Amino acid sequence: MNVDGGGARKKDLPEKGAIIQRDRQTYAIAPHLPGGLLTKEILLRYADLFDRYDIQAMKITGAQRIAIIGFKEEQLDQVWSELKMKPGAAIGLCVRSVEMCPGTTFCKLGQQDSMGLGLKLDEKYHGMELPGKFKFAVAGCPMNCVAAPVRDIGIQGTPRHWKILVGGCLGPRPRMGRELASVESADEVLAIVDRVVQFFVKNAQHRDRLGRLIDRAGWEPFVEAVIGKASL
Repeated sequence: MNVDGGGARKKDLPEKGAIIQRDRQTYAIAPHLPGGLLTKEILLRYADLFDRYDIQAMKITGAQRIAIIGFKEEQLDQVWSELKMKPGAAIGLCVRSVEMCPGTTFCKLGQQDSMGLGLKLDEKYHGMELPGKFKFAVAGCPMNCVAAPVRDIGIQGTPRHWKILVGGCLGPRPRMGRELASVESADEVLAIVDRVVQFFVKNAQHRDRLGRLIDRAGWEPFVEAVIGKASL
């Protein structure tokens, strides 16, 4: 068994944004890229790492990040200093990701500004510590390129409205989200999302997912709490 100098089996290092790899000796990091947006400057920083470190690979992840694989533990602090970026919340009990499609910013099929709304959600919620892991997705049209129906909160644009879906997830027990509300403005979406997150913070058990919490609470009581007049 591979061990570190202290004799303990190596594990993830969330405080350094590092995930232990299959060899149990090297780590991957995944810098936060809001909306998966890259600039020339960021790409040049990434490319420079190939010359400075013995990197095994870079991998585009499903959370719209780029994982950089093959660092030694003693290299992590220096790497983050060179990248000048924050870690993505790839592990832990928190808001892991806010995925978003190009929407009306770039896509000819876009019906709503998914990038604008998604970046607001990312700024407020990404990395927020919660009782269980939590994922968002914002789709600018019913094509759902970011799989909004299988996220804890999925938001889908239509020509006139935003649909808010809740309780979806993937994993060993996948489930589709259920439509909670249809609203006209991004501000209304943000207000409802905030109430859903508050409900989760107050009522979720350790390592819960939103869908399981809704099952225990009951759909009608949940809706009443986050949409109706019931108190959270």
